[in-house]
Amino acid sequence: MTQNSESSTPARGALLILSGPSGVGKSTLVNELLRRMEADLSVSMTTRAMTKGDVDGEHYYFVNVPTFERSIKADELLEHAVYAGNFYGTPRLYVEEKLAAGRTVIVEIDVEGARQVKQSMPESFAMFIKAPTEQALLERLRGRQREDETTIQKRFSIAKKEIAFAESTDVYDAFVINDDFDRAVAEIESLVTGHLKAYHG
Repeated sequence: MTQNSESSTPARGALLILSGPSGVGKSTLVNELLRRMEADLSVSMTTRAMTKGDVDGEHYYFVNVPTFERSIKADELLEHAVYAGNFYGTPRLYVEEKLAAGRTVIVEIDVEGARQVKQSMPESFAMFIKAPTEQALLERLRGRQREDETTIQKRFSIAKKEIAFAESTDVYDAFVINDDFDRAVAEIESLVTGHLKAYHG
């Protein structure tokens, strides 16, 4: 076998897990990392109904409940959970194929999902994104101007619980404070580079 003879691509890529509470700027960071690192974003599977703006296979893989349950039984998901009565999960095959091809794959997921993925693939590198302070996070949630104050306070309460869980568990390999966007991106890139060097020896 000639895994590395034709290119300098590593024999196996790295799986990166990014978590963080609502309002911390995860999606913006992920989009920039996908561009800079030429990485691939793992697309989740869900049983929720498609909305007008959804694209199947781009935003989610939309399936019915029996199909999702078959995937669980066949161990085809790295993680899965139920939110608001709908199933969500990360398909294993897509991630495995990309990693086998030497690609970096990013999974944007919550703390419970990250725990499950780490159990399935302990070699993955998990990062938790935080705001500089709790007050800064609350201000960011308000600044989005998407929701009323009651909903914002609920999100803020959930966020504080997620942060506490993340800090009390051994799931995460690094914590990154998103106080300055460019600095946060550079820190994540540096952490990933260090991980890849250690991972590939």
